[in-house]
Amino acid sequence: MITVSNLAIQFGKKTLFQDVNVKFTPGNCYGIIGANGAGKSTFLRLISGELDSTRGHVEMGPGERLSVLRQDHHAFDEHQVLETVLMGHEKLWKINNEKNAIYAKPDFSEEDGMRASELEEQFAEMDGWNAESDAAMLLSGLGIKEALHYKRMDELNGKEKVKVLLAQALFGKPDNLLLDEPTNDLDLETVRWLENYLANFDSTLLVVSHDRHFLDSVCTHIVDIDFGKVQLFAGNYTFWYQSSQLALRQQSNQNKKAEEKKKELQEFIQRFSANVAKSKQATSRRKMLEKLNVEEIQPSTRRYPGIIFTPDRETGNSILNVSGLSKKAEDGTPLLNDVNFTVEKDDKIVFLSRSSQVTTALFEILNERMKPDSGSFKWGVTITTAYLPMENSEFFQGNYSLIDWLALYSDDTKEDFLRGYLGKMLFSGEDIHKKVNVLSGGEKMRCMISRMMLRNANVMLLDNPTNHLDLETIQAFNNTLTNFKGNILMSSHDHEFIHSICNRVIEITPKGTIDKMMDYDDYITDENIAALREEMYAE
Repeated sequence: MITVSNLAIQFGKKTLFQDVNVKFTPGNCYGIIGANGAGKSTFLRLISGELDSTRGHVEMGPGERLSVLRQDHHAFDEHQVLETVLMGHEKLWKINNEKNAIYAKPDFSEEDGMRASELEEQFAEMDGWNAESDAAMLLSGLGIKEALHYKRMDELNGKEKVKVLLAQALFGKPDNLLLDEPTNDLDLETVRWLENYLANFDSTLLVVSHDRHFLDSVCTHIVDIDFGKVQLFAGNYTFWYQSSQLALRQQSNQNKKAEEKKKELQEFIQRFSANVAKSKQATSRRKMLEKLNVEEIQPSTRRYPGIIFTPDRETGNSILNVSGLSKKAEDGTPLLNDVNFTVEKDDKIVFLSRSSQVTTALFEILNERMKPDSGSFKWGVTITTAYLPMENSEFFQGNYSLIDWLALYSDDTKEDFLRGYLGKMLFSGEDIHKKVNVLSGGEKMRCMISRMMLRNANVMLLDNPTNHLDLETIQAFNNTLTNFKGNILMSSHDHEFIHSICNRVIEITPKGTIDKMMDYDDYITDENIAALREEMYAE
């Protein structure tokens, strides 16, 4: 249990939040949300003790252990992978080291024997004899193969290190667990494993994430940091979003009576509760909606971008034909091997692979930014494409102001016209004179989306489109693409983005493609497809 009392944090004259009084209890998962800069990560650092508060304090239950997902990927470079995980339980790790040091003494004394006996008792009470096997199971669940367990951390790549540090945070079943963006750099299969693991986590869990499906799957409550306040709501992210939007609409409807508003909110709660009960997600096993009441539903003060795609023309019957496409990486690693598919009218396709290099290569080829080693592709004559690449740094090399940068991609270069597109993406006032080479990752993505809107395209090509975006932009982007009238070809690690948008799945494997006209949830739960996938990836 974590109790936060009268907490406040101030940097110079800026107060992030103050007068925070909240209790986090075991068996619940609290998803912490807020706009960029609201203080989500800062809130976790205050709770962990990494950062001192301006006033107030944080307490945990007597003898409780806190575990935190580490952000420094080089902190354990000199240690073995398995050791790094075991170090997540600091007390157990120290007891084991002291015990081993005593046994290694050449002049083992009676006093040493007594101390070793004490340590052995403590070690056994903490289930120390199963520690290595438990750590190995966590690593395997997260996709770290046994062959890597005894390698040094500096021999692993960045994505593998992320998984090891996540295993470290989970190890030993801590009483309180803080996770800041735990799904970053994880593939979809590992995210699913983590969702299932945390859905059955009996301790107190606080998590910051931009992954809405992950928040929906594990969270029993939402902690909203907004305009200097920290407010606690029962329910998962989708409930918070839909209920806050409903309350906002009610707030703007001055003519509706209070009784009518209350009835509408109550009916919404009932509908949502029924949907959760039928849900296939892990939260259906958690009684997250037991304490919901109408008074908890409040409008959000969030600002959502206005992402609007308006195709100049409809697509014809011929969209895209890909024939025998093959490509190897610079080091000779096969990426695409005889890839064939045809895009039909109304297709919204997600391309999957266990390597993001594979899907990126496909999109770069289809946008003629990379040449295939063999094979061909042909777009229909009615097609206009808009491309959102995963890596966009090359677009922001110049010393342009934001408005001058957007003018590079527009036939109409009048300031009022360009301001309109930038304003939709929440760039206002003097923001338009900001230099593009100093923009954050999220700001660059919003610029790229503005650029896409100017295209008036009827086919969207999106390579990991939610990277660097905040929840508000992801939600607005998702809503727009769900209703988009043209075709969508995308890759993504965002479960909700895929499931709510796409009606076809094409998975590119080393042994060919799996092509299914079905939604993503059905694809990943189909046992026949699962068996086929294992066969296609088998070495």
